[in-house]
Amino acid sequence: MDLTLIIPGYNEEGRIALTLERTAAYLAAQPWQWEIVVVDDGSADRMSARVEEFARAWPQVRGLRHHPNRGKGYAIRQGVAAARGRIIGFTDADYKTEIAALGRAMELLRVGADGVIGDRTLAQSRIAVSRRRYRQVGTEVFRGVLLRLMGLEGFGDTQCGFKFFRAEVMRDLFSRQRVDGYMFDVEILLLAARAEYRIEKLGVEWRDDPDSRFKPLSGTWRNLRELGRIRWMHRRG
Repeated sequence: MDLTLIIPGYNEEGRIALTLERTAAYLAAQPWQWEIVVVDDGSADRMSARVEEFARAWPQVRGLRHHPNRGKGYAIRQGVAAARGRIIGFTDADYKTEIAALGRAMELLRVGADGVIGDRTLAQSRIAVSRRRYRQVGTEVFRGVLLRLMGLEGFGDTQCGFKFFRAEVMRDLFSRQRVDGYMFDVEILLLAARAEYRIEKLGVEWRDDPDSRFKPLSGTWRNLRELGRIRWMHRRG
């Protein structure tokens, strides 16, 4: 199988069907053998039921579910363990990133990249719906702190939910990755940089989600704690 696309989600009953429709329609038009693995991260709504309904018409789609809610990093680890593709990647359940960028990602992986990540800071990226101003300012400040704190200045955008890797690279990174929450992206990029994997950055079309679950104050504090934990777990020497 050429590709496994993991879609983690939590309480996405209202949006997962549209995401699957758009994603499956795109993949069906490509020459690849593919599967979609949707990981329900302990949802309290009918997200898993929606996935099951969709999978009746699309046998390439299957769902996994666990309880309780553990976080996006944990959910993707479960998806990686179940993946069968030569390329493994993930995107968000709310379809913030347009799936059409996957064609270029697959080409970069075919010609030698170990991983390809969406980067919204690139000139080639298009922001179809921008964040509210206060959220954008907070994101930029946090990004500056994050990149300096973690020594990842070479990555302009660690948090875009559009990342794809050769399967052996993905399994290596997620076998050593430990953070369950949103900062798992930082952890896998730190591990990739230290392993000297070749990571290419890709312009994407992205739109903000006005229904974002992220709470600026409590969420930022939680993320900073996770960054501190990452630094401690992966300290040198």
